[in-house]
Amino acid sequence: MIKYKSIFLSDIHLGSKGCQAKSLYNFLKNHECENLFLVGDIIDCWRLKSKLYWPQEHVDVIRNILSMSKNGTKVKYITGNHDDLLRLYQPLNLGNIELTEEYEYVSVKGKKLLIIHGDQFDMVTRYGRHLSILGDKIYTLLLSLNKILNYFRARLGYGHWSLSKYLKDKAKQLVNKASDYEESLVKECNSRGFDGIVCGHIHKAEIKSIDGVDYFNTGDWVESVTALIEDHNGQFKLIDWREIENQEFKLLKAS
Repeated sequence: MIKYKSIFLSDIHLGSKGCQAKSLYNFLKNHECENLFLVGDIIDCWRLKSKLYWPQEHVDVIRNILSMSKNGTKVKYITGNHDDLLRLYQPLNLGNIELTEEYEYVSVKGKKLLIIHGDQFDMVTRYGRHLSILGDKIYTLLLSLNKILNYFRARLGYGHWSLSKYLKDKAKQLVNKASDYEESLVKECNSRGFDGIVCGHIHKAEIKSIDGVDYFNTGDWVESVTALIEDHNGQFKLIDWREIENQEFKLLKAS
């Protein structure tokens, strides 16, 4: 069991077929933390509105998170655009679980970080909700095509490649550059006196510094399968859980 100060997860999309719930469950079973930040789009209310999809793997993830909270982990649930229905009930405290739209976190090294999903700074999501919902439906279809494509790629000896992520990134570049999104978040940090920001939303895991502001994007649990962690020395890093699982699978095959 690996122990961290804080773990940051976003864009899990429980309730959708694209959610890598089994991988997330395995990740949570192998890691402990004092603080668990769920940085938006944890439950996909958009998907659940159109069709109920809630398999046992998704139940297991929720149970695991509840178990962590009962055992002392402080859980902060920051709402996103796909779980925006929960924004009707925030702020809300239920024992060790807090529901909020944003959170101010002071890191081990004393840096003041703004934790927010980030949809508030995406012009398409903010001002073109119908376009955003249509895009989400197309994205879901592409996720299904991904499975077929990667089945044949694996048979031919090629690694995982995401058609849906490739096309989504291209579409984003046309209407709302990732750099514009990042710059908007950095401006927000500067105007409010934050040293850095932890966000999600665009499904692009990244750690970098922009104009002296620390930018952390947690990625997602649909395609990237990544988590942001802070260790007890105050170091932040991204964990590529898909890569770790692939390595473990290769070792099992070789043994």
